[in-house]
Amino acid sequence: MSRHRTGTRRDRRKRGLIRRFGIVFPVAVVAAIAVIGVAVGAEIFAPGTSAFSAIQAIEAVPGSRTMSLLEAEREQLITMTAAARTLDVVAKPKLASPADVAQANPTSTTGTGGGGIIYVTAAPPDPNTAQSIAYNMMASFGFSPTTYFGCLLDLWNRESGWVYDAENPSGAYGIPQALPGSKMASAGADWQTNPATQIRWGLGYIKAIYGTPCGAWSFELANGYY
Repeated sequence: MSRHRTGTRRDRRKRGLIRRFGIVFPVAVVAAIAVIGVAVGAEIFAPGTSAFSAIQAIEAVPGSRTMSLLEAEREQLITMTAAARTLDVVAKPKLASPADVAQANPTSTTGTGGGGIIYVTAAPPDPNTAQSIAYNMMASFGFSPTTYFGCLLDLWNRESGWVYDAENPSGAYGIPQALPGSKMASAGADWQTNPATQIRWGLGYIKAIYGTPCGAWSFELANGYY
């Protein structure tokens, strides 16, 4: 009876071991594969981040909080990448030059062009005035009156008020305030009394020294003379 019981116990022990190892081993293999898969998936879904530690990988079993956070991060990366691809680069708009604006809109007042040149526009002057003589004479010197008359108007308003016999204690004389006034004799013997002679000389001087009336006006603003 005792041998029979012993044999029966041994047989039961063997069957128990087989049953336990037969279940535990496959479960351990599946768990290991899941851990490796999660670790590899973390690198794929979140490139550039630090690798999971062994404990984090174990925690990242499907259905766990870590796995949910990982999936949320992957979805966010996908959304951000898609949004970045929809961005457009907007080119800087081109601006018209002050000279173009002046020609298109003669009622405008001031503007600054390349090199710090200030442009001033004005309406055509009244006829039979010194200003009208200058306005009509500018084209012969290559100056568009629509573009440059405003600068010339302001320049000689400040220098002489367009008075042909305006004198300065320094010796400057006439509408363009030539220094000395006798310089204007190169434009005509009547330089002391004829506004047209003075204006002709003044436009020639401006073209030779400053290029345009607006160049002369910009220099005047910066230095107090031209």
